[in-house]
Amino acid sequence: MQTPIEAAARRHFRSKVDALRPTYGFEDVSLAPGTETVEPNDVALEQDFAGIPLRIPILAAAMDAVVDPRSAGVLARLGGLAVLNLEGIQVRCDDPAPVLERIASAPDGEVQAVLAEAYGAPIREDLVARRIAEIHAAGSRAAVAATPAAARRFGAFCAEHGADLFLVQSQVSSARHLASEYEPLSLAEFTRFLPIPVAVGNTTNAEAAFALMEQGAAAVFVGVGPGAACTTREVLGIGIPQVTAISDVAAARDAFFAETGRWIPVVGDGGMKRGGDIAKAIAAGADAVMLGSPLARADEAPGRGTNWGMAAPSPVLPRGTRIRVGTSGPMERILFGPSHVTDGTENLVGALRQSMAALGARTIREMQGVEIVYAPSVATEGKSWQLRSR
Repeated sequence: MQTPIEAAARRHFRSKVDALRPTYGFEDVSLAPGTETVEPNDVALEQDFAGIPLRIPILAAAMDAVVDPRSAGVLARLGGLAVLNLEGIQVRCDDPAPVLERIASAPDGEVQAVLAEAYGAPIREDLVARRIAEIHAAGSRAAVAATPAAARRFGAFCAEHGADLFLVQSQVSSARHLASEYEPLSLAEFTRFLPIPVAVGNTTNAEAAFALMEQGAAAVFVGVGPGAACTTREVLGIGIPQVTAISDVAAARDAFFAETGRWIPVVGDGGMKRGGDIAKAIAAGADAVMLGSPLARADEAPGRGTNWGMAAPSPVLPRGTRIRVGTSGPMERILFGPSHVTDGTENLVGALRQSMAALGARTIREMQGVEIVYAPSVATEGKSWQLRSR
């Protein structure tokens, strides 16, 4: 018979903490130079994104402070693509300007009530059709986004009225959603019957991403809670740092390509402020990035120097907040310079091009193959004078 001491020696206690895996954000890593460099002018950023040609790998987030028909046209002329929020102010109000002004100017203690009131107005199909037409008239392809419930309602309608891409976007996307009170959206059926490409977001999981691709996703968006105006990580405790999340989903894309021969673009969505962050996102495996707050700072942005998350209007559990980002200048300067600041928040495309050139990457695919190193001191090493002057 075992003694208590002998029995205790044979017990094995397994804790979740024992199996914690390290994950990495943009500030945790750096890109390592290799053996070649190229001329920045020889770097090619063009790609086909779900049937839409892009000259730069930049998408504008489906946020009311970032995208309206005017800003969509500006970004299209610069080579990117804006995504319109189908559940936002643009499709609830004939004239969004007074509502946007009220949100931007509301005192901090009152803004949540203002947001809840503004988003309480019904979504109007006539405005959905009108905004799609206005985006086309501004010279842009019309990419639109909605949560799964709204996608069921508006998917076919948007396709009939000329939308070029539909993004089904939710807080956390999965290939299988269970619900007892309603019939969930079947992504496989939605992608099969909608005559335009259907992108899906957001996820941070490789297996989930692979399943979404199997169900017909034309692109997969990566990121849960990294946005500057998003508080999902604080409110719900959910999220994976972006470098790890993008890398995991990119691994699913590579495996899917190896099995099917179909390349499904991966989009790093959120958490990027500087050109170096975009370069790291591409190096982690992203084909393109979606920017919110960096573009909300443009003169052409409808947010008037503010930004707020898509879940901020929730009257019961906001997972976003309004933030003041300021207005720094034209969108062209933010993306292409010349930069008026030294913190990397302007000339984002120029920084990406320069980073790729220094790493010897001529294309996005080659940039995805550069070495990433764990470097938590990269932002502080030798920078004592800069840190002291801030």
